Amino acid sequence: MPLYALKHKIGALNWGRDIHMSARIKAFLVHGLVSIIIALLSMGLVYFIWYPAPLAVATGVMHIFLLMLCIDVVIGPLLTLLVYKTGKKTLKLDLTIICLLQLAALTYGLFTVYQGKPAWLVYNADRFDLVRINEIDLRKVEKALPEYQNVSFLFPNWVAAVPPKNVNERNAITFEAVFSGVDVAQRPELYVDLGQAKKQIQSHVIALKELDKYNAKMDVTQILAQYPEATGFVALKANAVDMVVLINKEKGEVVKIVDLRPWK
Repeated sequence: MPLYALKHKIGALNWGRDIHMSARIKAFLVHGLVSIIIALLSMGLVYFIWYPAPLAVATGVMHIFLLMLCIDVVIGPLLTLLVYKTGKKTLKLDLTIICLLQLAALTYGLFTVYQGKPAWLVYNADRFDLVRINEIDLRKVEKALPEYQNVSFLFPNWVAAVPPKNVNERNAITFEAVFSGVDVAQRPELYVDLGQAKKQIQSHVIALKELDKYNAKMDVTQILAQYPEATGFVALKANAVDMVVLINKEKGEVVKIVDLRPWK
């Protein structure tokens, strides 16, 4: 074979290889971009609606969800990079399977995160309890007021829980709380409007200066400066990290949940 013909053939092979490589990288980048956009939308849903700050920290979901998203965003485009080849007969099928698997993983992850999202912020005795969807006791939910029988798909809602007046019922709840963890706060049939607990909240508000005992003074000062209407606080009991609910004592109203510790 003449030298010029050999060079031409090698050039054609390199050109074809470059086209395949270019198409593969383009597919990888497009898939990666779409994955990142979907991941950002998912983060917005989780961190701004289902777990408004600082509830992602209070429930411990932040690192788990971010890890899940990172894995989902990376694996899908990498699989596309591996299988993509121009002219491949099964290319459409391969890409469809990859996208479906990626979507299924994301859907399962979001469903799991949704099941653990804060459903109710319940004032109970002298504190607030963060109650997640998977912690709600549904055995007597039909006895709850209509507005408390279903959980909002979006933001968590504020309520108060009133223990039953019957002594035997109260004792039964106390027994269950000790042995199964199902307390007053997890029972929608005991929920009432938070306004009905106004006097109780006012009587249990703790002075803001007490926060200095459990937090860095600089952190307390910086956070309280953002909420000058707050005149006291009540503890928020959560499954991962307990938080502080700032209160306007005069009005008996919630101001904001902040990332400070209410106790040691």
